[in-house]
Amino acid sequence: MSGVSVPAGDADAVILGAGPTVGPGERATVRLRDAGPDDPPRYAPEWLELREGADSAARAHDLLDPLRIRLANLPGRAGGLVIHDLGCGTGSMGRWLAPHLDGAQHWVLHDRDPYLLHFAAVASPRSSADGSRVTVETRRGDVGRLTPDALLGASLVTASALLDVLTREEIDTLAAACAGAGCPALLTLSVAGRVELTPSDPLDAEIAEAFNAHQRRSGLLGPDAVTAAAEAFSEHGATVQVHPSPWRLGPGESALTAQWLRGWVGAAVEQRPELRERADHYLTERLAACQSGELRVIVHHSDLLALCRPTGGAS
Repeated sequence: MSGVSVPAGDADAVILGAGPTVGPGERATVRLRDAGPDDPPRYAPEWLELREGADSAARAHDLLDPLRIRLANLPGRAGGLVIHDLGCGTGSMGRWLAPHLDGAQHWVLHDRDPYLLHFAAVASPRSSADGSRVTVETRRGDVGRLTPDALLGASLVTASALLDVLTREEIDTLAAACAGAGCPALLTLSVAGRVELTPSDPLDAEIAEAFNAHQRRSGLLGPDAVTAAAEAFSEHGATVQVHPSPWRLGPGESALTAQWLRGWVGAAVEQRPELRERADHYLTERLAACQSGELRVIVHHSDLLALCRPTGGAS
């Protein structure tokens, strides 16, 4: 899930790519009842629902054919596909991908948040492209500690908006686990560090630079994640393809654009507090343009397909 969160309830709370909490009932994050004081808040389903349409429209369909070919040739395919969705959130990846793949599918949904896992399981698709059955199970855990054993029998690993909130070590761990299990990985919607706003404003570039710096805090890779992942998977012998998957936001996506703007500008100001006065004016004007239907935004992302060498343990 793209972005780093801070505690809900703070008037200046920032979700990278999501926006701050803006009022009662509009939480961008939640805290688990059993979470420790140092555990990060989790994403609320409201934000994930808001972005799902843009995510679906953005994902790179060009990667589906090479993926289908690889899946069709995996050993043991007759038993159906076993797909692990990492950081599944409310399950939007499954709702998008399952109807694009033939055959029976069993999705294993991974997330640290049982609240989101519940949403994902309830709203999961029930049939594949050819009408075959789709089943799901949920596993609570940290994808940063993934092992090849956890992926034993996997046909495919997927994730959406995840790479950019991982460290280099976590990406190396992910690549090693996929390579060890001999399964391909489809990792979508990682931020690319580029944004285009129309009409343009002199402050656009400065806000973007500060936002990108914020994304790299605490060792996270942010816009460098796709390059790091491509290198990591290649080092494990995988064939890697990367395709653009930009959000294209116009008047029809004004609610998403407004929330994204608040988060984008808020993170930039958190990184560079000296921007606050100019950024407040900038945000006010941008939100007005958004509301009037005059603003268009392209938020660049990248999708990555890593075709790891199959092993005898692959499904």
